Amino acid sequence: MGTYRFQVQATTQPGESIALVGSHPKMGQWDPRYCVQLKTDPYTYPLWWVELDLKYENSATGSTYIEYQYLRMQADGQITWESNGSNRWIPLEPDPFPEPIIVEDGSFGWIPSYPYGYYGQPTSNPKPGNSDKKIVVLGSSVALGCSAWLLRGWAWHLEQALQERYGYQLINLSELGANVQRTLNRFSQVVTPEKPDIVIVALSLGNEGLAFCSPQDRVLIQKRFENGLKQLILMTEQIGALPILGGVYPHRDYTSEHRVLLQETHHRMLSWGYPVLNWLPVLEDGQGGWKEGLSFDAAHPNSKGHQLMFESIDLSLFKPQSVTAISYTLTQAEFPIFLDGQGFGITINKITASLRVINTTPYDYILKPDWQSLQVALQKAGLQSGLYIAEDPDHVALLHLSIREDGTLKTTLSIPAGKEVSFLPAAQFFSQESAETLFDDGCLILIQSQRSRTGAESTPCLYIINTTDHEYNIHPMWKEVRAALKAMPAGVYRDPQNLDAPFRTLMIGEEGLESRVKAPPHSVMRLEYQCPLSEINRVAIVPLGDRCAARMLLYKLEYDGPAFPFDLTRTTNLADVADMIQNDFQGMWDPRYLHYSPGDRRIYHSKWTGLSFGHEVEETDDPVHNMQPVYERMRTRYSARAKRFQYVLEKADKLLFVRTGGCQREVVMDLMAKLKAKCQNKPFLLLIISPQSSDEFAGIPNVVHYDLEFNPDRMYADHDHWKYCTEIMRNILHSLGISSQNLFWCPPQVP
Repeated sequence: MGTYRFQVQATTQPGESIALVGSHPKMGQWDPRYCVQLKTDPYTYPLWWVELDLKYENSATGSTYIEYQYLRMQADGQITWESNGSNRWIPLEPDPFPEPIIVEDGSFGWIPSYPYGYYGQPTSNPKPGNSDKKIVVLGSSVALGCSAWLLRGWAWHLEQALQERYGYQLINLSELGANVQRTLNRFSQVVTPEKPDIVIVALSLGNEGLAFCSPQDRVLIQKRFENGLKQLILMTEQIGALPILGGVYPHRDYTSEHRVLLQETHHRMLSWGYPVLNWLPVLEDGQGGWKEGLSFDAAHPNSKGHQLMFESIDLSLFKPQSVTAISYTLTQAEFPIFLDGQGFGITINKITASLRVINTTPYDYILKPDWQSLQVALQKAGLQSGLYIAEDPDHVALLHLSIREDGTLKTTLSIPAGKEVSFLPAAQFFSQESAETLFDDGCLILIQSQRSRTGAESTPCLYIINTTDHEYNIHPMWKEVRAALKAMPAGVYRDPQNLDAPFRTLMIGEEGLESRVKAPPHSVMRLEYQCPLSEINRVAIVPLGDRCAARMLLYKLEYDGPAFPFDLTRTTNLADVADMIQNDFQGMWDPRYLHYSPGDRRIYHSKWTGLSFGHEVEETDDPVHNMQPVYERMRTRYSARAKRFQYVLEKADKLLFVRTGGCQREVVMDLMAKLKAKCQNKPFLLLIISPQSSDEFAGIPNVVHYDLEFNPDRMYADHDHWKYCTEIMRNILHSLGISSQNLFWCPPQVP
């Protein structure tokens, strides 16, 4: 006899219990009076179970399988059968067997087409083959055989067939719940020591979270999965083994949108040039889900599904001569596509679609779109379009080429004399870096990775890929990007190729991105971790009126962020500004102090008479009859701007307050005293730009004056003048030691 542990999930009311009745004598032979009671306990409820010793009878009259159902037993003796038609069933295994068989019956009332059971402890070891060939299966729960009876899934059937036919030894190193990243992390520990001849990589998009992720994350997950597979292919080749890919398969919770991605990945895998176990046609129902009767649950095939997966595998793929032929093809995949006869050439690997550029001459070679003979050669080679990336020969910089849809070169690149450079398609380049895609909108791609250096710990880094024809601005106001970069370790990141270049310094804080970075067209940029944020002194620039000139100049400099209270106001009296700052802006947007002037379409303040607002009434408003929408909008805007003002006072390391327009010495001294109180000993400067003599402010500590006029009306009307004023402002800030490398960027929504 052998022991079977039947277990089922069932929610019951007080006084109810679960029982089992079936075709076997020990199950009452379908008579509920002799049913078998299940048990539960507070630690495992709603799981109910019972263990039965059942005998296998291998005779004409004996049964090799049994049928049964669960019953809900009520306290008053009433019985509810879980089904009016279908019965559960399991095969009886020849006994004795060493461990109890756990029969996983799912939920009460749900009758599976095929049973699922497994030994309580693993009972089998890989069978040694009579060939010197070894196969490793590296996958997830489906590759382990989950939801098939006794875990005899497609890989188990393949093991029996290959052992019998070719004498191969098959070792299943799959793991429950494995995804590509987990599998990449395990590869060197579990696969490499086996020294296999073949590695079957069998993972799923389901374990990447495709079924339940937000729609905007689906393509990112798809690309992460495909890149992970490519990296596993390369790792397999590096240990001298032949990679074979297990194809994608359905999921009960996939929709038609998921199916599009599933089909895309399926066809891309078939195009990579490696053998693929093509399961999708036999399993998928045309909507992304399982065909009727082939699944045990949402994510796993049942025994029938596993059988069909095995039957779809072409066993001739594993003929020793076939394995040798495929391996030879993969090693002979590189061939030249361009030679100039002078020592310069380009080769292509038809499997990995990689390029190798070899310059043995004493001269630099410039690859550029107007080199016609080179373009013809590239086009004939049939290169896939996109970005190709390489490290320079000294492993300091990144090099990149952009290939058009027709296979020709789109960008220009210099190849140094006497150097050899290998370019990989972007996806494959990053698959070697244990990289994780943080953001991908089809134009901009942000990839997190670790860069290893000889004799030093690996360094966190961020790759920024711009696939478009235009420069890309990456800034904290872009909330999706800011949120995505929260995954990066906090700190300062810089481009090692351009340490002093503007907008090449990335700052990551608790809320993600805190600086602006600019990516050139068709480029890849690597920003490496330099230091914690605490090691740099970041300066916040805060305009104090009198008009929006400072805001306009910061906008042109691209130093602008979310607005502060005085950015879009008119403040003709600096004393009003000082008073508002001292009182934390209380009353600034209070409707009791505001009145609208239809003549000049401005809102004036009755408490601070020098304060007015010229940008708050919109075209759809009716300010003469109903100011309420305007007041509500101002409350939302200016309360947020006041919070930002307080936030930068607390969080920035230094502050630069900027005032344009004339002001008096005594008022400036009063303002400085109030700013000092607010800044609480934090270093700050007041920059005054006004058409008056600097003698007016001579001797006032921390006040810098420029005898200039920045008129916003003139700048708006004459863009050349605006540009001219911007360059003056840039030079002023530079003289004060302020640049994009140490600018404090206030978040739009302060914590």
